[in-house]
Amino acid sequence: MLAKSICVDGYNLSMPQGSGITTYGRNLLNAIDRMGFEGEVLYGPEVKPGRDNVLNEVALADAYRERRKMQKAVRYSKTIMTRFGRSTVLVEPSGEVIWPERMGGRPLARRYRSSQDLYYFAVRGFQRHGTMTPLTLGRGSQHSPDVMHWTSTLPVYARDAANIYTIHDLIPLRLPHATLESKTRYRFLVGEIAKKADHIAVVSESTRQDVIRLLGVPEHKVTNTYQSVSIEPGIISRSQDDVDLELRGIFDLGWKDYYLHFGAIEPKKNLGRIVEAYLSSGVTKPLIIVGGRSWLDGPEVALLNQVKNDGGLSASRLRRYEFMTRSMLVSLIRGARATLFPSLFEGFGLPVLESMLLETAVLTSNGGALPEVSGDAAVIVDPYDVQAITRGLQALDADDDLVLDLVAKGKVQAARFSQEAFIERLKGLYASVGVS
Repeated sequence: MLAKSICVDGYNLSMPQGSGITTYGRNLLNAIDRMGFEGEVLYGPEVKPGRDNVLNEVALADAYRERRKMQKAVRYSKTIMTRFGRSTVLVEPSGEVIWPERMGGRPLARRYRSSQDLYYFAVRGFQRHGTMTPLTLGRGSQHSPDVMHWTSTLPVYARDAANIYTIHDLIPLRLPHATLESKTRYRFLVGEIAKKADHIAVVSESTRQDVIRLLGVPEHKVTNTYQSVSIEPGIISRSQDDVDLELRGIFDLGWKDYYLHFGAIEPKKNLGRIVEAYLSSGVTKPLIIVGGRSWLDGPEVALLNQVKNDGGLSASRLRRYEFMTRSMLVSLIRGARATLFPSLFEGFGLPVLESMLLETAVLTSNGGALPEVSGDAAVIVDPYDVQAITRGLQALDADDDLVLDLVAKGKVQAARFSQEAFIERLKGLYASVGVS
């Protein structure tokens, strides 16, 4: 009997710097493999697949680059044609192509599927015509996977497989000022997904209730799997002495002698209030900020930039890095006295889980799912109250016993989101569409 197969979209897996959904997709593929299913990844490269399997794989692993210009008439025609459906070409891993490490290396999958510009034109088609793109995964002698698992809200559905969509949050509806997309179009999209989905996965009970309430999805069709995070053994097994040496040599930072905030700089991450609270606290340990520019980031970095431009002692205490390799970021998390993550709203909050897993104390907020993830293993504050954030930071700075207690509780809390726990929840999810 053929092993059951589960295909995961590669929309976020192909991004050069990744995202939280990229992490989710890779952990999902690892879990699928450990469950004994055959994992697949569906890509939508700009290059049309041909008969040469190696070149087809090259197109999936090729460097991220600017899209080639396309004549308006051709683009218009291809956009219209999405409503009639697309198909895929199978791509077998050749063993010849070296995938870029900055994108996480080759995804753990038995095979790949390729459909030229699938996601690009599916999004355009939905924006122009309000229609989702139907996709045929199997063709001719090809077998289609048993499940097509979409890791984000994409306007595509499989004709010949069970469709599961993961909805990480409904932030455009819950926190509309924090995003740029059309809220009317977004609501229509998630409504259409709710109709097409055989089942919906979410990553927190907070999001589950949002989906049931705002999208009108029956409770039995929404499963909360939470998330898991796995850190490469070669990175996490490094000794404290090695990490300490790296921190001092590269960043001139001492072990547990600084605070850390990491994540994309966007309104919901609350960086503006974090900086204000930090400067008000009187804390002398540096604040390290790791995050690239995102949407609507101007107000979030205004105070930071002004302080940096003015110079002086405060400027020397604040440091910002736009990009960090995975191994260096893990070292920074491990070496921090605490991670500051009082986000306005999160569908899950991976930085909280990663910090607890790496034995670093956490200050977070009551926004969205963050209390679910942190439990009693964090200092929890009102994210809109700068003084509350300030007091939380001062408590962490002054009380070594508090920090040690949070680290110990964090290890217990992080175990609730282990890969094994994630797998057990996924088993229930896939069983809901008849795959076990």
